Amino acid sequence: MDKELVIVLDFGGQYNQLIARRVRECNVYCEVHPYTLDIGKIREMNPKGIIFTGGPDSVYNEESPRCGKEILGLGIPVLGICYGSQLIAYLSGGKVKTAPVSEFGKTEVNIDNSSVLFQDVPGNIIAWMSHTDYIAEVPEGFRICATTPVCPVAAMECKEKKLYATQFHPEVMHTQQGTKILSNFVYNVCGCTGSWKMSSFVDETIKNLREKVGNGKVLCALSGGVDSSVAAVLLSKAVGKQLTCVFADHGLLRKNEGDEVEAVFGPDGPYDLNFIRVNCQERFYGKLKGVTEPEQKRKIIGEEFIRLFEEEAKKIGAVDFLVQGTIYPDVIESGLGKSAVIKSHHNVGGLPECVNFKEIIEPLRMLFKDEVRKAGIELGIPEHLVFRQPFPGPGIGIRIIGEVTADKCHIVQDADAIYREEIAKAGLDKSLGQYFAALTNMRSVGVMGDGRTYDYAVVLRAVNTSDFMTAELAQIPWDVLGKVASRIVNEVKGVNRVLYDCTGKPPATIEFE
Repeated sequence: MDKELVIVLDFGGQYNQLIARRVRECNVYCEVHPYTLDIGKIREMNPKGIIFTGGPDSVYNEESPRCGKEILGLGIPVLGICYGSQLIAYLSGGKVKTAPVSEFGKTEVNIDNSSVLFQDVPGNIIAWMSHTDYIAEVPEGFRICATTPVCPVAAMECKEKKLYATQFHPEVMHTQQGTKILSNFVYNVCGCTGSWKMSSFVDETIKNLREKVGNGKVLCALSGGVDSSVAAVLLSKAVGKQLTCVFADHGLLRKNEGDEVEAVFGPDGPYDLNFIRVNCQERFYGKLKGVTEPEQKRKIIGEEFIRLFEEEAKKIGAVDFLVQGTIYPDVIESGLGKSAVIKSHHNVGGLPECVNFKEIIEPLRMLFKDEVRKAGIELGIPEHLVFRQPFPGPGIGIRIIGEVTADKCHIVQDADAIYREEIAKAGLDKSLGQYFAALTNMRSVGVMGDGRTYDYAVVLRAVNTSDFMTAELAQIPWDVLGKVASRIVNEVKGVNRVLYDCTGKPPATIEFE
């Protein structure tokens, strides 16, 4: 697809994917790449703009991540954010030093509206700061266009060279007018027109998939979740019966989910594809026996997925392609450039090295979760499927702290079903980003029916999020939580205590492991 492109160069910032997400909200396509991206490749990509992310380092340290100064002379507009702003200053001859006063969190920023970056932005906003260094002296040719009481260069610009910088983070939801500031950059500075539309993505993806697959056979790893379901329908639209969806009913699904998935994608469903359901609960439980380390569990589940699909592929004959529902947050959390590996996703970092397929196809690899849902609507998938609760590839195996057993899986399934039922009854299901029950490895003393118990504690989690890269605590009414807790303790054998997780992302992840 011939599309306008803005690239984000990652210097290790925790919000790198969020920057890309916000740019896409402006209907401008955006990709994240490591800061080491070759300048020749950048010229070849011909981006309309470049954004430098934040990062934990100091630009004046020799070992800190830096790109070459020549990138600022390409004539391509550049916006530096936090560390990225300091890097622009450093590369351009300015001075960056340790700040006399660090700034963390919400900060009042005074804006100079004459800057094209701040067009139609109020003269005073609250923005998100997170820095211990600061620009002590702006480079020649730059002017200051925002300040705070303790930060003399909260933003600067050099219109002639199309270089812009903000010490604060416009991509974070806590920054007022943040999306407007990024919109000003991509439209008023970069000259983008906003041609990135989900309908175009769907049509172009189907076309490209049809060309790539040709007469080949395709095997889709179908979990029944939003991502793999949208990927399956994309392939179904592209190649029809050349697609076989293998659904692994491995015992790590939500309650009754196996039957629900078969009802949608099986022979009586609306989609033109082949469907195979493999009952493999004991196989997965056996592989996970005695394993407690989260990364090891993920990799075991990921490898067993692949081996199972290889076996099914041999049964149906030569298969050329394996399809997975990998999305962009999966990729970044498995490690990109200088960013830390948060966790290995089963369909990214969790894959075994040897996979017996010609190629793995990941049609959603560059989409965020909400974009996947938009693609699902464009494909005509029913809303109750598109907007169902997100579910991790390794299933409830990563919602159980410690060893995974059949009994523990049944506890989580029953507790989660009660939780989801009561959330729906309370009319909260449409307003929450994600909610689920998990099982701790903690057992505690309780009393039930005048008798002593020593059972597990279940944790309830609920967050509000649009992009799944950051999330805030969802404040569920106490009466709803009380009813859920009461039902779980009374109806789920082996549980005598229910807790509620009040942690956002960061510092936690949305899932437990």
